[in-house]
Amino acid sequence: MTDSNLHLITNPNSPFILVDGSSYLFRAFHAMPPLTNSQGQATGAIFGVINMLGKLLEQYQPEKMAVVFDAKGKNFRHDLYADYKAHRPPMPDELRSQIEPIHQIVQALGLPLLIIDGVEADDVMGTLAHQATLAQHDTLISTGDKDMAQLVNEHITLINTMNDTLATPESVLQKYGVRPNQIIDYLALVGDTSDNIPGIPNCGPKTAAKWLNSFQNIDRLVENASMIGGKIGENLRNNLDQLALSRQLTTIKTDCDLPVHLHDITRQPPNMTRLAELFAQYDLKTWLNQVLAGHAPFTKNNGVKAHSQTVQKKSAGALPALSAEYASLPSQPLHASQPTHAAERTEPYETILSAAQLAVWLERIRAADLFALDTETTSLNTLQAKIVGICLAVKHPTQDGNQACYIPLAHDYPDAPPQLDLTEVLNALKPILESPAHAKCGQNLKYDWHVLQNHGIDLQGMRFDTMLESYCLNSVATRHNMDDLALKYLNHRTIHFDEIAGKGVKQVTFNQIDIATAAAYAAEDADITLRLHQTLWPQLSAQPSLQSVFSDIEMPLMPILAHMERNGVLLDTDMLAKQSVELSHKLTQLEQQAHLIAGQVFNLNSSKQLQVILFENLQLPILKKTPKGQASTAEPVLAELAERGHEMPTLILEYRSLAKLKSTYTDSLPKQIDPNTGRVHTSYQQAVTSTGRLSSTEPNLQNIPIRSAEGRRIRQAFIARPGYVLVAADYSQIELRIMAHLSNDPGLVNAFSHAQDIHRATAAEIFGVPLDAVTTEQRRSAKAVNFGLIYGMSAFGLANQLGVSRGLAQEYIDLYFARYPGVLAYMENTKSAAKSVGYVETLMGRRLYLPDINARNGQLRQYAERTAINAPMQGTAADIIKLAMIQIEPWLNRAEFDITMLMQVHDELVFEVAEHQVDAVKPHIKELMESALTLNVPLIVEIGQGKNWDEAH
Repeated sequence: MTDSNLHLITNPNSPFILVDGSSYLFRAFHAMPPLTNSQGQATGAIFGVINMLGKLLEQYQPEKMAVVFDAKGKNFRHDLYADYKAHRPPMPDELRSQIEPIHQIVQALGLPLLIIDGVEADDVMGTLAHQATLAQHDTLISTGDKDMAQLVNEHITLINTMNDTLATPESVLQKYGVRPNQIIDYLALVGDTSDNIPGIPNCGPKTAAKWLNSFQNIDRLVENASMIGGKIGENLRNNLDQLALSRQLTTIKTDCDLPVHLHDITRQPPNMTRLAELFAQYDLKTWLNQVLAGHAPFTKNNGVKAHSQTVQKKSAGALPALSAEYASLPSQPLHASQPTHAAERTEPYETILSAAQLAVWLERIRAADLFALDTETTSLNTLQAKIVGICLAVKHPTQDGNQACYIPLAHDYPDAPPQLDLTEVLNALKPILESPAHAKCGQNLKYDWHVLQNHGIDLQGMRFDTMLESYCLNSVATRHNMDDLALKYLNHRTIHFDEIAGKGVKQVTFNQIDIATAAAYAAEDADITLRLHQTLWPQLSAQPSLQSVFSDIEMPLMPILAHMERNGVLLDTDMLAKQSVELSHKLTQLEQQAHLIAGQVFNLNSSKQLQVILFENLQLPILKKTPKGQASTAEPVLAELAERGHEMPTLILEYRSLAKLKSTYTDSLPKQIDPNTGRVHTSYQQAVTSTGRLSSTEPNLQNIPIRSAEGRRIRQAFIARPGYVLVAADYSQIELRIMAHLSNDPGLVNAFSHAQDIHRATAAEIFGVPLDAVTTEQRRSAKAVNFGLIYGMSAFGLANQLGVSRGLAQEYIDLYFARYPGVLAYMENTKSAAKSVGYVETLMGRRLYLPDINARNGQLRQYAERTAINAPMQGTAADIIKLAMIQIEPWLNRAEFDITMLMQVHDELVFEVAEHQVDAVKPHIKELMESALTLNVPLIVEIGQGKNWDEAH
């Protein structure tokens, strides 16, 4: 099994789980004995299906999971082939009677239930799994259907809960003799008697696999059909015309127009009252007892009675007649080899409670070439967090492995044992922590830097960060938190915080956890951090370009970001409050207009009431339906109705937009102001995006609108303190300039080198007119082409954006490539190279892997191709502004200037500068940013100033 799949099935929060409810139904019915409740109602399938669902819930504790059943009636396959599934016997009454109870229990468990008219369950799951793959989520499909093997790839794994087996790319090849991307053709050749798919007469699995291994696919097999001898060759040639049909019938669709999207599917809390009613009705006493005791079924308990284990034992005792197949359902997560756990360590971690122990550890870290550091704190808020304890790890001097310890300093629960004095320990550690010569390693060290700053320690010598090592090694292979990294690279399941602290409102802070429990958790953090570095660094250093990205960009940038976060930015709360009031008035006006159009008062925030107004009262066309069969009022539906000229959807969209602006920004930003500094302090994330761009949270500065008047007013609320101004420096058209460099197209290079308006220059080339004759409309079209093509926009997308025909949009694209042939050559060469090596790189060597670049699925492959073209530009732009920040930082610290770097947003840096020094500072900023990297076209920075961010921009 690959690392990817190991991660997928052992991380309880990682996979998006899809359950083939129809497969569960039939398999449970045939596997279970004929159970009934006290009223004689058949319950075997009910018990079997719910128990299998329970196993999945216990094992993976998914946040996103859906149970999918086939809907009644026909689908597109019946239109293709009238005899599709024609030979299936009618469903037994005792099975049919159990379907609705299963649906009711599934919903009461809080699981989304999907039954979509006209779409088979396989196609629903295929489409949702495809959406998840595009969103870089792993998917686990629980099914016994062999047809689903065609979906398997490094992001999609099948689990058969009846026999504890997984379908991975390797196991599919081993089982069927063909790869997952050949399964469709394999099924088309063999046929399927249960679905009445014809296939080639007498072509069995071995013959199909042999042919596909020889010819790769049906198309090449058909081309060489004359080479197949004997009766089977004759059968093949006599039935070539039906192979295309069989292929269509066996292909699971991954692009269905569903009334539900991946982001709509979220597991909800169980309805305990309804579960009690249903479990009582169907005599499911073990689960009923749990619910009556107040325990949600199928939930892993952390430090609470393990009810899930009780269910398994009681079920096994109450139903001894279970078939061997059903009894083999797994009770533990499946994986290639069981992960290690801290409890399995042969050598315990050390808890430091005496000065003598501390002295030993001070000497160890002082003498170590490298030591791992982690802080345990009272809060995740970097400015408010206080130290509860400190964790350290060093390489063992004589044995394999590491030594790790936990120094508890501020545990204050009742009867907590005496601990070393916090101030004395920090004073003892401070010379080492502030020494650049003593190399430190951490996981998200920026957080620990902030925490130590809160205690007057300026952490130096931050040499390695395992989060960033993983990110630079492969930005998309996994999430970069410690739990996931330990599982992926060390096959080790760490102790999770909620296992020792609890969850939700009952969760306690670290200072309230007993020291013995805390020490096992905390010392493990330091140990695992050092082990991760010992594993990741050899891989990273073996690839010089990736090591350079880590050592020359990401690590030097980390303390710069930390200082920016600590600087924060001032807000004009009065302005935001005033804007909130104005938005409230606008929302009220829109609400009144909506009531006037509707002829009645209704709640604009109620989907149910809006459905009545739009589709019953106003008789607007229903474009999509929800999984429950109701008319959808989702934003894409309203946008399409608005484009058709309907007034109410247009008004509702504006209402929603302003309401979001109010709740997300004008109401929320003042609440995010730190009470001690009076500023908002965003947190910059280095290891989130796949391309290297930074992201920010709490608040997210990058999502503040800039094109709308309301959005610009929000930026006006970001202000300079008295006596200072804000200076905003923004790279001009940086990705287009990078495209000119990468493609070395003479036309683009010439336009940028001569400081031409690139969109006007492009318009002149496309429309064949002089520069001074280009109209505003022509420039707008050229701008759409310029930016659209670097993001892989198709003629269809360009046509929609410009409001022209697809033919005219394609003509613009063709003219563009005719005038800029170097761009087309770059795009084709980049795709070709990516297909060969599986990744693309920025100019600095940052790498983005593209696992779907050779995918057989056209949508996946095309998405990867578009990414291959854009990622080097977007990633290089990210590297350039990071390099600029690294160049600017030492200059900022020079005494003659009173300047602070406050924000980084997309391609822009924002500074707070003493008013009397603005004219002296701006040329330096511009020069440093423009010289961050040398391209074959000039980098241009546009720079402005003002009392607020909008004015400066």
